[in-house]
Amino acid sequence: MKKIVAKKPEPVISDKNPDLVKLGIRIKNLRIMKGYSSYEYFAYDNGFHRAQFGRYESGKDDIKFSTLIKLANAFGMTIKEFLGEDF
Repeated sequence: MKKIVAKKPEPVISDKNPDLVKLGIRIKNLRIMKGYSSYEYFAYDNGFHRAQFGRYESGKDDIKFSTLIKLANAFGMTIKEFLGEDF
């Protein structure tokens, strides 16, 4: 009988753009402030693809300008308000 030896997990190297991560955190915080504990319900209620919205929140995917406008509208904000002073 062969003995199975577990390998140590390799360290995760983050190749995420720090600005996209920052934007993702902003989106998540706004979603929670709007009363949505689940990104999936927010995405569904506001016409976003669930999986894509999850990637935006996690900072994994870049966001087109038209999507930024759609996000700002979903939160009832202007682009300037949406991005805030952090960007």
